[in-house]
Amino acid sequence: MSYTIALNFEDGVTRFIGCKEGETVLDAAYRQKVNLPMDCSDGVCGTCKGHCEQGEFDMGDDYLEEALSDEEAAEGQVLTCQMVPSSDCVVQVPVASTLCKTAVGQVEGTVAMVESLSEDSIELAIDLDDGAELAFLPGQYIHIDVPGTREHRSYSFSSRPGASRTTFLIRNVPDGLMSGYLTERCKPGERLSLTGPMGSFYLREITRPVLMLAGGTGLAPFLSMLEQLAEKGCDQPVHLIYGVNKDDHLVKTDALDAFKDRLPTFTYATVVVDEASDHPRKGYVTHHMDAEVMHDGDVDVYLCGPPPMVDAVLKHFDREGIAPQSFHYEKFTPNQAPGEAA
Repeated sequence: MSYTIALNFEDGVTRFIGCKEGETVLDAAYRQKVNLPMDCSDGVCGTCKGHCEQGEFDMGDDYLEEALSDEEAAEGQVLTCQMVPSSDCVVQVPVASTLCKTAVGQVEGTVAMVESLSEDSIELAIDLDDGAELAFLPGQYIHIDVPGTREHRSYSFSSRPGASRTTFLIRNVPDGLMSGYLTERCKPGERLSLTGPMGSFYLREITRPVLMLAGGTGLAPFLSMLEQLAEKGCDQPVHLIYGVNKDDHLVKTDALDAFKDRLPTFTYATVVVDEASDHPRKGYVTHHMDAEVMHDGDVDVYLCGPPPMVDAVLKHFDREGIAPQSFHYEKFTPNQAPGEAA
């Protein structure tokens, strides 16, 4: 038996390691050449302290309270030198990846498909090389090198973790570096280099209703999240509000319809800003966040969209006195990684 442990570092890099049954996270990391912080490895100093955001584990009782207090343990703090997982886990490591002598992963792949979905968005599919390993948490992003340049652009996965074909929903930016490549030169069979995964915006364990708010190509990470939920199942209500500027900017609604069949607890609504639209729901996503989807605050909210949308939702929550149980958001600009913009 082996468990997958996602180590999320302070600089946004995520590294996945395998942990054998009965093995501590610290030992597993060192076995795979990830030097997590440590001084004693005996539960005495507290140097290896982190936070387990997701998963089951045993800490035993062979550590000092000076290293980890009962209050800290109750909040999910762990000592990686004592933490023995009994499931897949996500652990926050409060140092930069470079200090742990590990680096963000790099993989190569071949363009399988590039398609203009609307004037506003492009879908890119990449087949990873045989044997390439690219684990990520649904919602995270990756850097893609722009061929012929020394630049990269960052995009959230729209595909499920573990798939050999990765997909991305990319905003078509006028005169954009990657947009120009994809619309003018990119053809199936071309080679691309990817670096990642990265980002703190990802799907947590679901224990209550979920509200997803997507703006434009901010839909991408939610497609990845929904893929995982549809595969694993979810008994909590999941509602998505997907907002765009114009009618023809609505894309991937066929995929959303398919999720309704695969995930019975999932519903979604689309919203169009354009006042000239005949769409049944017009305005902004904040105009359509009624009491039913807010569950009296007993809800986990995920938000991904351009900065004005994120700011508008934050102001709406403040103005209405809304305090969801948890709130995770990512705002992006066309030339900036989602995680860097948050």
